[in-house]
Amino acid sequence: MIEGSSGTLPIRVRVRSKDAAVAQVGADICVVGAGISGISAAVEAARLGRNVLLVDGLPSLGGQAVNSIIGTFCGLYSNGPNARQLTHGIADDILRDLGAQGAARPMRGPMTITVYYDEVALSRWVETTVRAAGIRVVVGAVLREVRFENRRIKELFLATRYGDLRITATGFVDATGDAALVWQAGLPCRQPDVPIYGTQIVVLEHLNEAHKPSPKAYSERLAAKAKEYGLVRQDGFAFFFPERGTAVVNMTHVETPLDPIGASEKGLDGKDQADRVVQFLKKEFPDAFGKARVRAYGLPGIRQTRWIVGQHQLTADEVRAGAHFEDEIARTAWPIELHGQPEGYLWEPFSDDHLHYVPLRSLIPADADNLLATGRCIDGDAAALSSVRVMGPCIGMGAAAAHALDLAGSGSVQQVDLAALRRRLAHNLEG
Repeated sequence: MIEGSSGTLPIRVRVRSKDAAVAQVGADICVVGAGISGISAAVEAARLGRNVLLVDGLPSLGGQAVNSIIGTFCGLYSNGPNARQLTHGIADDILRDLGAQGAARPMRGPMTITVYYDEVALSRWVETTVRAAGIRVVVGAVLREVRFENRRIKELFLATRYGDLRITATGFVDATGDAALVWQAGLPCRQPDVPIYGTQIVVLEHLNEAHKPSPKAYSERLAAKAKEYGLVRQDGFAFFFPERGTAVVNMTHVETPLDPIGASEKGLDGKDQADRVVQFLKKEFPDAFGKARVRAYGLPGIRQTRWIVGQHQLTADEVRAGAHFEDEIARTAWPIELHGQPEGYLWEPFSDDHLHYVPLRSLIPADADNLLATGRCIDGDAAALSSVRVMGPCIGMGAAAAHALDLAGSGSVQQVDLAALRRRLAHNLEG
């Protein structure tokens, strides 16, 4: 019998007080967005001894890397047959820890090395690493208001299902992907006039890896038969995880609007597209996909929606030229990969010896002193952003944001000692 006054658990009747105090929490650094760049920023800041608070709107950590099931780490290596790792920090930890579990596998392709990973293993890695670092977490939190005064963010106001929360911090990182923190602060942002398409990814299981098609086979068959199956996109890939009989399928194009009704509707459209892709694969490649079953639908994968107006806008010409900057903080060799058309995308690969760089100024909103953006919401033209929004450079940007805020302290990120910052980031910039 359950103990209690009448053999049951005691229950009280309560009514929400309209005058209830808002819960408050403070930190040295608050990172908003727990995708790969936000995780990198939070973990790096904690390892620097900072008191870190990590906030995300989803009920779990990991952002798109986990919840949209991207399935591959891109932009982490240079190009060519002698490809070398360009970004370190948490990238080293992930490769080591997931590699030991057989949950991450570097795979050499015709251009470079990409890393295939298991999203469930990455999810647990993120959670255990964040907890081990002593980072406090608030998930399922919607950013409602930002108080921005005298060039500094003073407070954030969040709504959660458990009540409202007020956050104060010395420095802030906008790793939301949509520049939500910068936008809510009332600072200027850029938005494309035409859609830049995202992807509804699915994981398929019960596949026959011995008969997996070549990338060319997918492209040729999609180009010929996409309309027959009602598919929007006429290209794409299926990334087979070695020896597991599973694959991450990336063959859809979905609009990712910033309004709540439109985003919800397009999310459902994406799953419909994904189902059509599965039927296409089962019928067109029965030896590999004849017994395929959907193991998981990811959340809609978003490429580019809204980003900051920074001190410097990274341009496609700078990317193509491999331009160096006095304040460069991350690098990659990933191609320009602009998904601006429903049927396909612009793919502009670079030579074996090519590298391009991200300047700190592209992370700094022009009118802010204690705020940095990372990931896909830094300042760049659409083509330039498409080459640096992948996981490798995003990890580098997150680490750089943590170090810049650490060096700035209660001062301005616009006056950071660049020589000191470069020394700290040497492992991501040299070699």
